[in-house]
Amino acid sequence: MAAAYTPLSDESLRAIPNPGNDFNIETGKLLSPILQPRVPGTPGSIAVQNHFVNFFKTELPKWNIELQNSSSKTPVSGGKEIPFVNVIMTRDPPWTTPGFASRLTLVAHYDSKLTPKGFIGATDSAAPCAMIMHAARSIDAALTAKWEKMQADGVDLEFEDHQGIQIIFLDGEEAFKVWTSEDSLYGAKSLAAEMEGTAFAAQSTFHNALSAISLFVLLDLLGDQNPIVPSYFPTTHWAYRKVADLEKRLRSLSLLESATKNKGSSKRADSPFFPDFDKKDDRWLGGYIEDDHIPFMERGVDVLHLIPNPFPRVWHTSEDDGAHLHIPTVKDWARLVTGFAAEWMELEGFLNASQPASNHDRDRRRERNQQTNEKSEL
Repeated sequence: MAAAYTPLSDESLRAIPNPGNDFNIETGKLLSPILQPRVPGTPGSIAVQNHFVNFFKTELPKWNIELQNSSSKTPVSGGKEIPFVNVIMTRDPPWTTPGFASRLTLVAHYDSKLTPKGFIGATDSAAPCAMIMHAARSIDAALTAKWEKMQADGVDLEFEDHQGIQIIFLDGEEAFKVWTSEDSLYGAKSLAAEMEGTAFAAQSTFHNALSAISLFVLLDLLGDQNPIVPSYFPTTHWAYRKVADLEKRLRSLSLLESATKNKGSSKRADSPFFPDFDKKDDRWLGGYIEDDHIPFMERGVDVLHLIPNPFPRVWHTSEDDGAHLHIPTVKDWARLVTGFAAEWMELEGFLNASQPASNHDRDRRRERNQQTNEKSEL
C-alpha cells in the first residue's frame, strides 16, 4: 500500500485551495451549518445530515450518497429507541463495480454531546467534518481528470489498481451519560458490523465493504491551536510519517497559516503537529484513545488516528464552540487532509484541473494577488 503513495510536487501543494470564508463560524458555507447542537435524533442532527447530503448533491454530484440507519436504547432514553444515521459518500473509478476498488476512508463523527446543555462541539467534531468536506471538493475535479486520462490513454483497466475514496460522517460517538463500551460509538458499531456482514459478489477483489477500506483515517478534536498528534499504531506509522512529511513540506513553502498566527501562545509557531516522525520501536507502549475506530480496528482495518494528546482545553465544555476555534489551524488541517488524500489517490499533475466556481477559488485568487502586491512593495 505504501508503494502506491505519490508525494505532491511543490506546484501541486500550492494548488491546494484555501478554504477562505467557507470556514467562517457565522456565515461559512461548510462550517457554520454544523455549529449547532447535534444530539442524535434531534432537529439539529437532521439539519446537519441534510447539510452533508445537499452539499454533495449540489457540488459533488459524482459521489454516491448512502444513509445507514440503526437505533438503540440509551441510559437516558427511558426505554425508547434513539435513531442513529451514518452518512456515507463514495467515489470509485467509473469503470469499477462495488467490490473491485479499495477505498481511502476519511472519517469524523458529527453528533454532539447531550450535556452540557447547548453543547456545540466545534472541535468535537464539527470542524473535522468541514475539513473533510473541503478535501472532497478540492480533489474532485482532479479525480475526474485522472480517471478520464487513464481511459483516454488506453490503460489496461482490468489490471490497474482500483483506488476509490470514501467519506463517513458517523453518528452517536458520544456517550449519553458516562462513557462505557455500551454507551458510546453507537453509529460506528452498527456500521462496522453491517459492512462486515454485507458481502460483495463472489468474484470481487474484496469480499465486503469493510475489507475494501485501505486506510481508515479518523479525525477528532481538531481545531485548537498548537495540536500535538502522536503516532498511535506501529502498523500505520508509515502513513503517519507520510502526513508528517507533508506538513513539513507545507511549512517549508509557507502554506500553513497557523505558523504565523499563533499570537499569545508560548509555543513556537513552527512546532509540528506530528512530533513522532522518528518514533522508535521501543516507544510503542500499546496505548490508544477510545474512539470511533475501535469497531473497525477490531475487525482488522488499518487505522490512522488524527487526534491530539493532550486534548483541547475546551474538551467537553460549553467553550467548545465556534468562537474558541483557532481558524488558521482549522484551515491548515483542511490543507493537510486535502494533501494527504491527493497523495494517496496519486493526483500529482491533476490538481490544477479546473475547479467549480466557489468561495474558495475567489479567496485563493485574492490571496495570490495580495502576496504579489506585498512582494512588489518590497
